[in-house]
Amino acid sequence: MATGSDPELWERLRTGDHFALGELFDRYADEVHAFAFRRTASWSTAEDVVQATFLSTWRRFQRNPPGPLTGPSARGWLLMVASNECRTLFRTASRLRKLLDRLPDPAPDGDHAAEVARRLDDERRMSAIRRAVAQLPRHERETLELVVWSGLTMAEAADALGVPVGTVKARLHRTRRRFPDLLTRVALTEELS
Repeated sequence: MATGSDPELWERLRTGDHFALGELFDRYADEVHAFAFRRTASWSTAEDVVQATFLSTWRRFQRNPPGPLTGPSARGWLLMVASNECRTLFRTASRLRKLLDRLPDPAPDGDHAAEVARRLDDERRMSAIRRAVAQLPRHERETLELVVWSGLTMAEAADALGVPVGTVKARLHRTRRRFPDLLTRVALTEELS
C-alpha cells in the first residue's frame, strides 16, 4: 500500500530509496499503461512502455536526480517519460522497417515434402536397426557403433574400449555372424554406409 505524498516519495527517490519508486509504481502504473496503450494501440507494447518508464525513472534518479517536485503529483512527469519511451519504440520500429525494406526478398522455399518423407523413412529404418542392434550384447554393440557407424579404425576402437585389437576383431566377427538373423545385410549396409 502506497504511503506518503508524491513530493515526499520524490524526495525519498532523490536520496536513492528504491521503495519510493515502488510506491510511485503502485500509484501510477495503471495510468502509465493506459496512456501507453492509447499511444501504441497495443496492450503488450504498453506493458513494455510501463516497464521502460519506471526503469528509466530509476536510472535518471541514480545518474542525475531531477530537482524537487514542483507540483503535487508525479503523474505528469511519469507520463512525459512514458511519452519519450513511446517515441523511442516508434523510432526503433521505424528503423527496423527501413532496414527490412532494404533487404532483398528471400528466395522462395522449395517443396520440402520429399526431404521430410526421406527423413521419416530414415528414422523408421534407423529405429528398426536400433531395435536389432539392441539385441546384441553391450560390448558387441559398442564395438559395432565405434567401428562401423563412427568409422574408427580397429586400433582406435580398441583404445577407446580399453581392449586389445584382437578382441575388437573377434567382436566384429561375432556381430557380423549374428546380424543376418537380426536384419538383412542389404538393409544394414544401406543404413551403415
